[in-house]
Amino acid sequence: MTLSMANGWARVAASGELPEGGRLALTIDGQRILLLRREGAPYAIENDCPHLGCTFTRGAFEGYALTCPCHDWTFDIRTGAFDLAPEIALRTYPCREQQGALWLLLPERKEHPHG
Repeated sequence: MTLSMANGWARVAASGELPEGGRLALTIDGQRILLLRREGAPYAIENDCPHLGCTFTRGAFEGYALTCPCHDWTFDIRTGAFDLAPEIALRTYPCREQQGALWLLLPERKEHPHG
């Protein structure tokens, strides 16, 4: 995916690609990220369950709860916290909607001097 960057924020999709209650799976720099929309707001979380690495693309999405389709672990998309043990959490990414696009604030890339 070629990213358009502005002040550390990456344009990752057009707003229309993520309808209310929808989800959009992305891979950026080898990281699987899932965009979701609830009550008009976009959210971005890690798209790998910490239990066995299943993706959330097919899991149930009700309210702010996203459930892993493999073993029913449920996470809050606002915080990434696992509902039964909040110390286990998915990584969340700052996400905003601006100028008809969805933007993520991604961690700084580490430059490797030898490629």
